[in-house]
Amino acid sequence: MGTLGKAIYTVGFWIRETGQALDRLGCRLQGSYYFQEQLSRHRTLMNIFDKAPVIDKDVFVAPSASIIGDVQLGRGSSIWYGCVLRGDVNNISIGSGTNIQDNSLVHVAKSNLSGKVLPTIIGDNVTVGHSAVLHGCTVEDEAFVGMGATLLDGVYVEKHAMVAAGALVRQNTRVPCGEVWGGNPAKFLRKLTEEEMAFISQSAVNYSNLAQVHAAENAKSFDEIEFEKVLRKKFARRDEEYDSMLGVVRETPPELILPDNILQGKLQKAT
Repeated sequence: MGTLGKAIYTVGFWIRETGQALDRLGCRLQGSYYFQEQLSRHRTLMNIFDKAPVIDKDVFVAPSASIIGDVQLGRGSSIWYGCVLRGDVNNISIGSGTNIQDNSLVHVAKSNLSGKVLPTIIGDNVTVGHSAVLHGCTVEDEAFVGMGATLLDGVYVEKHAMVAAGALVRQNTRVPCGEVWGGNPAKFLRKLTEEEMAFISQSAVNYSNLAQVHAAENAKSFDEIEFEKVLRKKFARRDEEYDSMLGVVRETPPELILPDNILQGKLQKAT
């Protein structure tokens, strides 16, 4: 930043400070009748009782998600926008590389009618679709829970099993390895194919890669966001045919290019 830039920045800083001071003065003059802005109570990570979430440094937690109490998240997992993981009366454990997609709810039960303790345990490389509800259940490694599915207390989903979208799995039901269950109440539909099992594993990898992009975007400063807005406006108006007539070659800035691992599926189809 040059001398002129520093001067402009300083003037802007003092103008903002003056505005804040005038606002505080006005509030004092209004006394008890002034409008008081309420504090937003949303916290992405929140303690409950003496329990605090334990999260690996490589986990992506969306800003609008809520992780509360006794919750453990393994390396490379991702908790997407609008999710609630509430480990208050029991604990939630989620392994590595697992994705809990947007608006899903994970809760626990202190115990069932027979006194059995019911935490929620989710293994490694599990995919939980949008708006799913998991309550006091266990989901083993590389299982798949479809969008809008509900798993009630005591449900046990084995490795490489799939719960179809919208299914309601009743209490204490066991979904065996390699099977697809769906419906309300959920029941056995068919066996999974080898291609579908491979898809479950690949789905977890895809979401792990995508989470890195969202984490980087959420970590950007205000200045970086505004700079990219300017770049997008500039390159949205470019005319490649006109540029070629002038002999101009415009390279797309790296800030506007998605990593290759996010577009793997599209690239394979194109080739």
